[in-house]
Order: sequence, then structure tokens, then C-alpha cells
Amino acid sequence: MIAPESITGLVLAGGRGSRMGGVDKGLQLLRGQPLVAHALARLAPQVGPLLINANRHLDDYAAFGHPVLPDADGEFNGPLAGLLAGLQACHTPWLLAVPCDSPLLPVDLAARLGAAAEADAADLALPLAGEPPQLQPVFCLLRRSLAAPLADYLAQGGRKLETWMRAQAHVIVPFDQAGDVPAFFNANTLAELSQLEP
Repeated sequence: MIAPESITGLVLAGGRGSRMGGVDKGLQLLRGQPLVAHALARLAPQVGPLLINANRHLDDYAAFGHPVLPDADGEFNGPLAGLLAGLQACHTPWLLAVPCDSPLLPVDLAARLGAAAEADAADLALPLAGEPPQLQPVFCLLRRSLAAPLADYLAQGGRKLETWMRAQAHVIVPFDQAGDVPAFFNANTLAELSQLEP
């Protein structure tokens, strides 16, 4: 079992929000609270330190009381750039990343990914979830030591999250228990966000 204090949590909120009309997705309200606040609340009990990856409205994100990390290049190069920023700022052996637009993320995400990573001596663990089941690579547990190979991949022009992950010593973890499917629901559009309102 990987202890929570050995894991840094990272909420990825650095995207362009293109499918939401260009708004800053993490700051959109759900039940009166920004999406990033919901993600932080779910993640906090599972990890030690918390980080936020954001490229806009940095002061708004800083108000949540955790370090805010822009992508190193500022080019909106997708979640891998956010992961790299998190890995480079991480001081624990592991980093657990989640997207800002999945406010129902599993409360046992760290425990289940961590158990599988330890059992397989893997450097990276990612969930398989949904109907039909598919990889959920933005929800991932990574060893801090992956910072160097990820930096190399990005420097060579690589951008594909799943391609890079499959090249690492990884384990895929089925999330097929009751309640797991809605836990990975992500609000990519304002219509999808409205579906989460009571």
C-alpha cells in the first residue's frame, strides 16, 4: 500500500476549454463551486501535497491555497505538458493526476492504482473504465522518476498521452465496480456540465 503522504495530487486545469467555448473549464460552477474545487475535495483525502496545473487565471486558482503550475512552455500542449510540470514540482515518490472536469472522481483512486502499481512493480498505473471500458489516461499514478523520459518525449515533439504511457512500465487497472462508471464522467461541454446539476 502506498501511503497518501508518499503521493502528490495534481489537478489538471491547463487546457483551452475548446469544447466549452474557450472558457476556463476548472472555474466553471457546479452546485455553486468551481469544478476545480470539487476535484480538489475528492483528491485531498487520498494524497499528501496538492498542486494545480493551470495556464490562465492563475490568481483565481492560487486562491484555493495550493501551488499553481503553468505548463513549462505555455503552448497549451495538452495534458502531457501539465503532467511534466507536476512531476518537476513533485517532492514525493509518486504523483496522482486527475482532470479538473471530473467532479465525481473515485474516492479510492489512489488506493486502487497504487496497489496495482506496487503489485506489478510498475512506474505508471491508469484506469480502464466506462461503458464500453476504455483507458482513462488523464487519471494516472506516476513515479516521479518519469519526469526525465517525459521531458525527452515532449522535446522530441511527442504529444500523444497514451503512446507515451504505453512505452513506460505500466499497469492497466479495471475500474468495473458499482459506481465506477459515473465516477469517470467528465464535463467537456456546458451541456454535459448541466447534466451533473441536481
